[in-house]
Amino acid sequence: MTELAVPEQNMPAVPDGTAPQQPGESAMEKWAREARVIATVAKSIATTSFAGQLRGKPEEVTAVILAGNELGLQPMASLKAVDIIQGTPALRAHAMRGLLQSHGHEIELVESSPEHCLMRGRRKGADTWQHVEWPIARAAKLGLTDKAEWKKQPQTMLIARATGELCRLIASDVLHGMPYAAEELAGIAHAEIVPDKPALSVAELTGPAVIDDADLSD
Repeated sequence: MTELAVPEQNMPAVPDGTAPQQPGESAMEKWAREARVIATVAKSIATTSFAGQLRGKPEEVTAVILAGNELGLQPMASLKAVDIIQGTPALRAHAMRGLLQSHGHEIELVESSPEHCLMRGRRKGADTWQHVEWPIARAAKLGLTDKAEWKKQPQTMLIARATGELCRLIASDVLHGMPYAAEELAGIAHAEIVPDKPALSVAELTGPAVIDDADLSD
């Protein structure tokens, strides 16, 4: 037996966002049913190394899987794609690009260096490209270049910033409640290090998130 042990008896499949609604069941009742299934699976995942920084935190594993599920991500993909930053679910930049591309939108990295990043993108079926440019001077004006990760990996951080801005510009509808890249909110490359946070309730996960300029300059 592997370290991931999930009871099989009377255990429904983990929802993938397309589970049929039961007769007489409201949309909220369907969501609650799926959430209970996810919470059960999350308890087992949280005991394993698959949970990464969320190991031993079943409530946060549940929150991440629920958030990813609403974007059409499978549970294990959600754990690699979603972080909880300051109580807010956020997609990592690479996952944000992949999500938009899976919907047929186009995103391209045109130029990239430690001093400058230029990306372009367009919606599926559109003819016009939208361009987003992030020079290091723009980051310095916001006080970002004083951050440790910006000093270590400026090129990666510029790409993350450009990714988040471009994805919001061309396909904010795909991102739903996660319009910001985790790297934007956490100020770290690839968002592999997430500060400890208190466990999130369902209300906190689904409630409105308020993001101000100070959050984006971290």
